[in-house]
Amino acid sequence: MTQLGLPEDIHACLFDLDGVVTKTAVVHAAAWKEMFDAFLRERDGADFRPFDAADYDEYVDGRPRADGVRTFLASRGIDLPDGAPDDPPGAETVHGLGNRKNDLVLEKIRTDGVEAYDGTLRYLEAVRAHGLKTAIVSSSANCRDVLRSIGAEHFFDVRIDGVVAAERKLPGKPHPDTFLAAAEDLGVEPCAAAVFEDALAGMDAGRAGRFGYVVGVDRVGQTDALYRHGADIVVRDLAELGDTQ
Repeated sequence: MTQLGLPEDIHACLFDLDGVVTKTAVVHAAAWKEMFDAFLRERDGADFRPFDAADYDEYVDGRPRADGVRTFLASRGIDLPDGAPDDPPGAETVHGLGNRKNDLVLEKIRTDGVEAYDGTLRYLEAVRAHGLKTAIVSSSANCRDVLRSIGAEHFFDVRIDGVVAAERKLPGKPHPDTFLAAAEDLGVEPCAAAVFEDALAGMDAGRAGRFGYVVGVDRVGQTDALYRHGADIVVRDLAELGDTQ
């Protein structure tokens, strides 16, 4: 293993955004819960079964927004029309619910701001100093704005986010296509790239893409699940991997 805690034959690092680089995973989880609970309460009345942390981990975390809506609704036996990407937040469609969730996220970010994980920023500096190539791979359409808000855009050679995925028609996590596109843009084979993810869907994508190393980042106490979904190693913070002084 290198000083970075990676196999010797890893030449590129592919990082998820929410929960790995920034502390926005909790913001997304809160927005999903607020949106789904309001929808379920209106649909089922006061005895509705709330959206919970297990739902977030299993059906939503790491997936493109519309896929998260579809997957969770399917788990409750609810079928809504897709609608259109520009549906208003009040529309009872997949995209309408997704847009409501996005509005809530943006509102929370505007109110509370965005914080980065210091350990990740130090690790990124070390990765760059050792000459490895880097990419940010996120399902978020707000990825560039978030990176700019924390002054971290310069850390990445390539950005594959929700905007780019839509332009290229790339399916999101748990499919490996966005990570594969990042590796291709960096000019490396998947076997020479490491994936850094906190979401179970991201673990699945890293394993499905046959990447050389898959690092699970456990911010919420799901180490065992991250390993089950394909992590080679699980850390609580990237600073644990080494050479971040």
